[in-house]
Amino acid sequence: MKLLLVSQAISTVRSVAAIHKYVAVGRALGHEVAVFGEANADLPALPFTTDLSGVDLALFIIQVPSDFPDMPLLARLLDGVPRERRIVVDLWGRFNETIRVDHDFNHLEKLDGHLGWEWVEAFQAVTDTVLQPTLAPLRADVKSFLFHGFDPNAVARKFENAQEAANAWRAASPTEKPYGVMYIGNNWQRWEQIRQFLEQYASVRGEVGRAALFGWDWDQRPEWAVQQGIAGVDTDPAFLAQFEVETQKAVRFDKVIGLLGKARFAPVFHRPLFRQLGFVTNRTFETFCADSLPVLLLPRDFVKAVYGSAALTLVPRDDVGAHMKDALNQPEKYWDAVLQTRAYLAQQHSFERRFQELETVGEVNARARS
Repeated sequence: MKLLLVSQAISTVRSVAAIHKYVAVGRALGHEVAVFGEANADLPALPFTTDLSGVDLALFIIQVPSDFPDMPLLARLLDGVPRERRIVVDLWGRFNETIRVDHDFNHLEKLDGHLGWEWVEAFQAVTDTVLQPTLAPLRADVKSFLFHGFDPNAVARKFENAQEAANAWRAASPTEKPYGVMYIGNNWQRWEQIRQFLEQYASVRGEVGRAALFGWDWDQRPEWAVQQGIAGVDTDPAFLAQFEVETQKAVRFDKVIGLLGKARFAPVFHRPLFRQLGFVTNRTFETFCADSLPVLLLPRDFVKAVYGSAALTLVPRDDVGAHMKDALNQPEKYWDAVLQTRAYLAQQHSFERRFQELETVGEVNARARS
């Protein structure tokens, strides 16, 4: 299969890690995979092309308006690849009626300048096949395709059993793990969850270790959000200083797994809109590659459906602090859950499986057009 990935690739945001996986895994499976556009020196591992000959499938990976190519490249793409070979993966829930959850929206008119109907019509102009990264799309004309995946080869440190993993985790020196807790992700619609997490973590901060937030705009509310009156890009510098939380700027996609391994715990948050839609993200799976214990701040039914039953151990009941203290006292139980979950993810959510799912969608489209 000749697969063309259509999206804006930036080293510190959105789906660039998954795009690299599609290229690498696709090549290993014998597919020809490239990103549509001109070469990007900041991402040397990605092959870019504007050659549209022989494309079997053009996969539009859409989160923000700039993920669509500018003219005249977009016109060339639509003219050069037949409609039945074009698919849109809607990673932010744009192809829905307007949905608001707290301050979170799927149609951010004030930010990107496009109304809800414009998103729907744009997708319909490109394709008849829209996919979303949820097990249960809201619209009948949308198919489920989780897009993101788990790469067992990317696991930073592999263990034979939970005892071995727990012993290594317990024995890690302050140089190996200078942080107790680390979250990597840009500040967008997550502050209330982060704040609640840090408030509960404070009770065991002395035992667990210091916390760190890596990503854009954790140190202060950005000026652009103030000027445009956009809520959901919030933070509290005084609160972070009180709990001695370290903030750093965004990191490259290829540094995330190694950096998370510098902490004993790595929480997984989904923004409110994604929690309601049941969307997965890159960090949903990537966190399980790091040498740290994931803390799943996600609905239990979602965790069971996506990660498998063993991962429920990694979901705090009522108190994050109590959860972490229990993990410190009996890490074998938690590492056993991690190892079982990794095995489940490798079976159910590998990128090889994603290619099989894409091929099935492509075959269905071809039959429908024949």
